[in-house]
Amino acid sequence: MLLDSDRNRLRHMVQAAEQAVEYACRRTIEEVENAPPLQHLFLRNLEIIGEAASRISPELRAAHPEIPWRDMMDMRNRLIRAYFDIDMEIVWRTIREALPELLCQLRTVLDAESRS
Repeated sequence: MLLDSDRNRLRHMVQAAEQAVEYACRRTIEEVENAPPLQHLFLRNLEIIGEAASRISPELRAAHPEIPWRDMMDMRNRLIRAYFDIDMEIVWRTIREALPELLCQLRTVLDAESRS
């Protein structure tokens, strides 16, 4: 049984990932590098994902080791603490390559837990 707090955090993660992926699909890295508002959008969504991941219950994290909880939390911490030294290429690759898979994983957890 999924805790309400975990369900809400998973939903926040899905929403943030969806928004980042949606905006990235319509852009190039060059456009992002020349548009600080877009950079802010991508960074903020990754921060939300990492913060929500850090607040997921230990039980849910243990039940789903296939989800990169620690990586999400570590990225959030890096973005928050080194905001003037962020490599947008890494951010871009994360959004373009890792977030689509993460979205599938998070949706699978939400769907499975909703049926139980």
